[in-house]
Amino acid sequence: MDFFNIDKRLLEKAKQAESLANEQFAKISEIAEYNGNKVLSAYINNRVSEMHLKGTIGYGYNDDGRDKLDAVYAEVFGTEDALVRHSFVNGTHALSTALFGVLRPGDTLLCLTGAPYDTLSEVIGGEHGGSLKEFGVKYAQVDLLPDGTPDFEGIKTACAKGC
Repeated sequence: MDFFNIDKRLLEKAKQAESLANEQFAKISEIAEYNGNKVLSAYINNRVSEMHLKGTIGYGYNDDGRDKLDAVYAEVFGTEDALVRHSFVNGTHALSTALFGVLRPGDTLLCLTGAPYDTLSEVIGGEHGGSLKEFGVKYAQVDLLPDGTPDFEGIKTACAKGC
């Protein structure tokens, strides 16, 4: 039955295109299965149970579910630890938290890929207060080479200067 009166030539082209894409779709499915198993394994290894998936009230003190979620993320992404919170409203917020957490007054933040994007620039040295600069953190940067690759010699030089 032909419900939509679609030209047969167009349908044949669609079949050909889908056939060409099947190899990529298979790779995507393989990656999805691998990642799904990795997450499931992390849940098992961290002994996540129904009690960890229930909501909590209050301030989250002794929140086993939150701690388990952090542990699952750390295992899945192969990191030492993780901090997973819905209260991070965007990437800049998360990066700002990390930078203020590890940098101390007198430290130098060295950006290896040129100037950061606008909102992160405000966190680093903005004039509105509360920046890393105001906290006493210095900033240096090494621009990318014209072809868009890192300037490894420039990075070595910056590091040798104590960055």
